[in-house]
Amino acid sequence: MNDWTTSHDRVLAQRHAEGWMFLLEAARDLRTTGAVAPSGKALSRALTEPVRVRAPRPLAVLEAGAGTGAVTRALIPQLSRGSRLDIVEANPRFAQRLRHLVTGHPSLAGRSAQVNVHQTYVEDLDTDRRYDVIVSGLPLTNFTPVQVERIMARYLELLHPGGTLTYFAYLGTRKARALTASRAEARRHAAVDEAMAAYQRGYATGRWTVWANLPPAHVWHLQRPHAALQGPQHAADGASR
Repeated sequence: MNDWTTSHDRVLAQRHAEGWMFLLEAARDLRTTGAVAPSGKALSRALTEPVRVRAPRPLAVLEAGAGTGAVTRALIPQLSRGSRLDIVEANPRFAQRLRHLVTGHPSLAGRSAQVNVHQTYVEDLDTDRRYDVIVSGLPLTNFTPVQVERIMARYLELLHPGGTLTYFAYLGTRKARALTASRAEARRHAAVDEAMAAYQRGYATGRWTVWANLPPAHVWHLQRPHAALQGPQHAADGASR
């Protein structure tokens, strides 16, 4: 058996284990897990694009809702010397797995202090740091509109002016829930979609569809304005003038 086959089998085994871990954690608590499957390679690449386009200058990067580290593994090799990555993960089992990933990652040999794992919700992250890029792995349609507004307000507060928030939304979830969920659940989902549409109108700089993911997803890039921070509706009104 050659080295490539051994490495390939190890990657497949890792993905299989992560898939099962996600399912188990989702059954425990969707709020701390957020998704039912790790992000695929194509989705991870789309989410981390704002880090690549800013290289090689040092960056402050925040990843929220990192799960088992599928996107983290795509982020770490992009970090130039002098950059910093803060990882926020509320699920304690995922957070422990992420700490092992960081301490053993070959790209961080001798500089693992560049990356820190925080076991908390992003709304509760205690930091004065501001970030050039925030990568969100939180499927916001799992949350209430109030939670979504709180998370989005925190993201915008944590970004430098001109900084980028990148996040994803699975395709077809609203239609699926309209067919299978209660009316109250369908209304909650619609309200979250409406809240996010306001942020997209006010701050979006691009949207891409990643078909090579299970399930397919849209990836959005939102930018905090250089001017004084506004609410999403005011920002949308200003952009339409």
